[in-house]
Amino acid sequence: MSWLLPILLILVAVLFSQRYKWWRKAVPDSAPRLLMYHMVSEQKPGAKFNKLRVPPAMFERQVKWLADHGYYFALMSELAEPQKLPPKTVALTFDDGFEDNFRNAHPVLQRYNARATLYLVEDRFERDWSTSKKAHHDSGELMREAKLSDDQVRQMLDSGCWELGGHTRTHANLAKLDAAAKLAEIRDSKIALEAQFNTRLASFAYPFGIYDAQDVALAEQAGFANAVTTVEGIDPDPAAKPFELKRVKISGKDNWLAFRLRLRTGRRG
Repeated sequence: MSWLLPILLILVAVLFSQRYKWWRKAVPDSAPRLLMYHMVSEQKPGAKFNKLRVPPAMFERQVKWLADHGYYFALMSELAEPQKLPPKTVALTFDDGFEDNFRNAHPVLQRYNARATLYLVEDRFERDWSTSKKAHHDSGELMREAKLSDDQVRQMLDSGCWELGGHTRTHANLAKLDAAAKLAEIRDSKIALEAQFNTRLASFAYPFGIYDAQDVALAEQAGFANAVTTVEGIDPDPAAKPFELKRVKISGKDNWLAFRLRLRTGRRG
């Protein structure tokens, strides 16, 4: 049986390699990392969308590590001129507008002098937008999640830690709309949020990460400087396709090793 232990060790090594894919080539530090978050809250037993919930302690550990290791926290408006960004740049992005962004993420950003871009759905209350992508996602889980109030958004903006980005009026599935309806969702939400919060929206996020060439053109037509997708990865040159920027997905189910590897390669194991 002396052969059993070496075989088990080999199997463990193979499984570890397949799970984390640590051998992938690292993307150079000169490429900005755009990190994608949704909620910063504790996991809920049996919930469908726990991958969107990054526990507060883990989020603080991530931000602290980035600050301790000399990362520059950029706003997405700065990605309009990526050549001016320093090496080791990271952009924290939050989609949708969940209330825990104010309650749990905002204090962390303040503690570590970090900044983030909030892609805010204009009409975000009492909406179960997950059904716009998949009709069977009708549990109401995301609709029941508390959303940011206008006053909370103003406090976040006033702190200097946040800027707003566009995310349509209703978190629409753009693939189901004609060109006029798409433009209304993209442009009108930009106009409304800029007037409501007396700020400028420079960046846009495609809801669900669903977009096509027409949506890219409409986002530019609406006056945005860039747009982010949900495609996993790190763009070596963000200026090449500024309206199709990749992001590093930060999952609530990731452990610390997975987070570090995502920062290196932009992708999950």
